[in-house]
Amino acid sequence: MNYRNFPMVPRVIFGRGSFNQLNDIIAPKRLSVNAPFIFLVDDIFKNNNWLSSRIPTSYDDRIIYISANEEPRTSQVDELVEDIILNTKERPSGIIGIGGGTILDLAKAVSIMITNKGEAKDYQGWDLVKNPAIYHVGIPTISGTGAEVSRTTVLTGPERKLGINSDYTPFDQVVLDSELTKDVPTEQWFYTGMDCYIHCIESLTGTYLNAFSQSYGDMALQLCEEIFLTDTLSSVDAQEKLMMASWHGGMSIAYSQVGVAHAMSYGLSYLLGTRHGIGNCIVFNHLEEFYPEGVKVFKAMKKKHNIVLPKGICANLSDREFDIMINISLSLEPLWENALGKNWKKIMTPKKLKELYQKM
Repeated sequence: MNYRNFPMVPRVIFGRGSFNQLNDIIAPKRLSVNAPFIFLVDDIFKNNNWLSSRIPTSYDDRIIYISANEEPRTSQVDELVEDIILNTKERPSGIIGIGGGTILDLAKAVSIMITNKGEAKDYQGWDLVKNPAIYHVGIPTISGTGAEVSRTTVLTGPERKLGINSDYTPFDQVVLDSELTKDVPTEQWFYTGMDCYIHCIESLTGTYLNAFSQSYGDMALQLCEEIFLTDTLSSVDAQEKLMMASWHGGMSIAYSQVGVAHAMSYGLSYLLGTRHGIGNCIVFNHLEEFYPEGVKVFKAMKKKHNIVLPKGICANLSDREFDIMINISLSLEPLWENALGKNWKKIMTPKKLKELYQKM
């Protein structure tokens, strides 16, 4: 048996207000006065002095504000890398991502592409990256995606939506400051939190499950149920616990995989641009056949928080558009094998998948 030797995030700081220690953390990593830190920041914070004024820039450091309204694209990574290389005197000291899953994935991808030739699309897949990334730091401002801990960076490329899965992808440092999540709107909080919940359900019911994944998945699931089904938590406790649920949920898939909802939501995202969190929710809502207990609890959470999911998003698609979604989805073989076993192709036929998409 050949076991995978997975990397973890080597350094983590956790606690409310820990963002204020960012300068102490990164200063020793500065290579020279001409090697700037590049901060990739969700543009929702552009006019938010509470956060932006605390970003510790000096010398030639740059803040690049990025919209998280669309899923990250390989072409966007290439443009950022070109901009950074053309406008810095020396290779940057590091990339620091401050935002949700979109910004964190971009930060991971940019830090890889600064040291690897070609285009980001060339590295979509498993273990294709040859050279270590430059120093990179992840600071989530919303909890649930697990992007802060995972060894993948999910990107929409010209031909597919697929991560750069590599040992060089995980952050060198993560700052978990739950205070940064205090202003997240309710719907966004729910959709991103459900990304974590769905990670857990797919990991814990999958054929790849093992004791490592299960221990993290069980903890994340327990935290999600406490956060989304009870009324006993203060808002601060809920923010702290969701941050930990996200971390554990991300860890639970390090040694396993996600499943049907993620595979199908990649198809939606590629064709329709559906955001990852809401896409997972739209799909998961119709997956009783595969995750009966998980979907039942999900519907209870949805009802409790008065969440109304979009309907009919696939109503007017052509056969060709359905085929694009189906092909993208079915290309994610490890996800289907985890969900349905070695003979998954007999269970999830293109026809069956189309029928599921037509419900949405």
